[in-house]
Amino acid sequence: MKKIYLTVLILSLVLSFIPESTEAADSTSKTLSIPTETLIGSSNSQKTYYLEIPSGVSSSSILTSSLKYNGTNQKVSLSIENGKIKLTLKGVEQKERIDNVTGYNASFTTKFYTNPGNSIWRYSDGRRWQINEWDPNNNTQKHNDRNGTGGEFPSMDPPKITVVTKSDASRSGIKWYNGSVNAVVDPSAIIESTVRINVDTDIKNLPPTYVNHNIVNKNSFVIYYSLDKDLVDYDPEEVSEIFGKGGNALGRRYKTFLYYWYTASASITSYKYSGNISFDYTLPTEPTLTGTVTLNKPNPNPTKLGDKDEPVQISLMGQLQGYNDASNIDEWVFYAKEKDRNNTLKTKKESAKTFNVSTLFDFVIKKSSVTGECLTQEYALTVLVRFKKPIVTKNETITSLEQPLQISATVCKNEPQITFPPNPTTPTEPEGKPPIARISAPRYVKAGDDTLISGAASYDPDGYINIYVWETSGAQGEIGNASKGYVWYTPEQIGQTFPIALTVVDNDNQTGSTSREITVTEPKPSAGLAIEGTLKQNRKTTLFNRSQSPTRFPLVSSKTRVTITAVSGGTNADIKYSGTLSDFESKDVLFKKPGKYKATIYVENTLGYSDSSEITFDIIPDEAPYNYFTLPTVVYRSPDYGNKAIVSLDDISYSPDKDVVGRRLWEYRYDSNNDGSFAGEAWVIFSNENKDRLNLELSEVGKYEVRLTVFEEFGQPTIDEFVTEADRKSTNSDGQKLSSRVVEVKNRAPEVDWSW
Repeated sequence: MKKIYLTVLILSLVLSFIPESTEAADSTSKTLSIPTETLIGSSNSQKTYYLEIPSGVSSSSILTSSLKYNGTNQKVSLSIENGKIKLTLKGVEQKERIDNVTGYNASFTTKFYTNPGNSIWRYSDGRRWQINEWDPNNNTQKHNDRNGTGGEFPSMDPPKITVVTKSDASRSGIKWYNGSVNAVVDPSAIIESTVRINVDTDIKNLPPTYVNHNIVNKNSFVIYYSLDKDLVDYDPEEVSEIFGKGGNALGRRYKTFLYYWYTASASITSYKYSGNISFDYTLPTEPTLTGTVTLNKPNPNPTKLGDKDEPVQISLMGQLQGYNDASNIDEWVFYAKEKDRNNTLKTKKESAKTFNVSTLFDFVIKKSSVTGECLTQEYALTVLVRFKKPIVTKNETITSLEQPLQISATVCKNEPQITFPPNPTTPTEPEGKPPIARISAPRYVKAGDDTLISGAASYDPDGYINIYVWETSGAQGEIGNASKGYVWYTPEQIGQTFPIALTVVDNDNQTGSTSREITVTEPKPSAGLAIEGTLKQNRKTTLFNRSQSPTRFPLVSSKTRVTITAVSGGTNADIKYSGTLSDFESKDVLFKKPGKYKATIYVENTLGYSDSSEITFDIIPDEAPYNYFTLPTVVYRSPDYGNKAIVSLDDISYSPDKDVVGRRLWEYRYDSNNDGSFAGEAWVIFSNENKDRLNLELSEVGKYEVRLTVFEEFGQPTIDEFVTEADRKSTNSDGQKLSSRVVEVKNRAPEVDWSW
């Protein structure tokens, strides 16, 4: 009885360790984050995302029943489409009023400009000046007469008085922003009653004659300025007929100017999106092809159509999984066309023996084809991989795999709505674990250089991050509530250290914070040169200008100086290029002689900071080809070949430095007096067709010397205008041992049969 109990106990323990399902060992899970963003306008009340499937996961391996959206938005649909996860959400609606929206002239921080003036005319008597100006009290033009300044005759300048002019404020081309270049506000959201004009009163941006100004009816300026002859600006002007021409009559148009911009409030409806996607997928057990398609241009998509055709660039990638024999891959083939238009088909092939291959396709959306408000062009694509030998799986035999895909590009006549950064909300009722904030930023930055500040490495252990709140004290530009962005610092801040702080808010309204410091250094440029290509005489090399300067203080091209000099081996006359070396991104250069050379560069930016650099490099000699051929020492004349002897020749010449044998000249000469010497005998050409294996037919009995001359062709790119035929290397077989170049023709002895 005890033995029976022990057996049952052991059996139950064994059963308890048997897994309930073997599926767990063949599958795993992934989570993809959805970009947290807030979009403006009713057209953004619903949005569709196409999420890239992580590397190593094929769309066919995803268990669609496990696809799940996690977040605060209402899910409309969730599926797999074209090798990506397609998710459509309804936005969380928010209504708000934004104050201090700024209106600029077509681009961020670019102010409007007005340049009004007055006609000031000298009478024919040479002394009096008619002052034509605006009367702000009666809102009309008026004029009065004044004597000019000084005692000259005729009077050279009108009196130094203050005059008045009027100018209308323009809103042509206005573009509205909420604090940064990326936060564009649609004009329809602007509350017209709140629009105000702002004049730039910075002394640096005012004319030296400026006295005062008034804004009238929120749409025009009245400007007071001085006629001081040492400061004022004017243009010659034709006086009117009624003024009276002749004598000392003279007309001038005196001018002033103002810079201005607008502020207003906006009433917007925005839609917030956030969350993540989780799913399970099976691990591949046999060859599986995954295709991924990405739209590089236009960016963003949809985009506003400019005044020319819109370029479209599509990236297509193939990934082979569950297979490890790269040598059996024959080729990758990519196809792309405009959907339903076979005449637009483009094909590209790759022979790479790798499991991941990608390529680019370029198309164009013609401006003339956009007849409505927007045009969406769909593209059909296919990625295919072929195998050299068939692959036998448990289900089938595979000779190739292919994956069809599609993508679309949209262009509109008017600018699409642009992402507007969300406002952070105050965390309430924290639940779960707080997020971890992380900042990626350089320790030192040059003044004027756009610097990427990123919080993208921040994460939430038990959820996802909703909001990024940045503090960039002292920095120019704003990151807003994005996960990353660019800032820069002014030259006045050189040597100072500034803090960068980040607070992140997760989906449980928990927060996490971190900070780091940035020190501003001088905005010196960095001079640099690089040389690429075949560093061999008479070959094309390319010199690249790798110099850089802070973004806002670019290099002055006219001050860039580049020189190339010979150090040893060659001379400066052996350096060949077209044009000049004053300024370039890349320059093709050829060196006629081998040796050591040096290239130097000096650059200077718009602030006057400079730098120089140099590189030295060796140009190797072009090696002559190695010349050697084989032939038999004795051959016999044969009745089968018209009583001729056939000499089989095999050339094994080659170029030791990877050039190409472009021509082979074969010759022979005959020892006509049979004295054992070929001196004085004439050479006969019997082949000049670049043959490396051929037969020489000879009729006369005796000895023949064969000579081969091998001519090289460049195996690497050159610059044709700087090379001649003499620059191609050649060698003949005179250096080969004479006995190995001589063949003797004999008569075959007759065969005798003594039997009868």
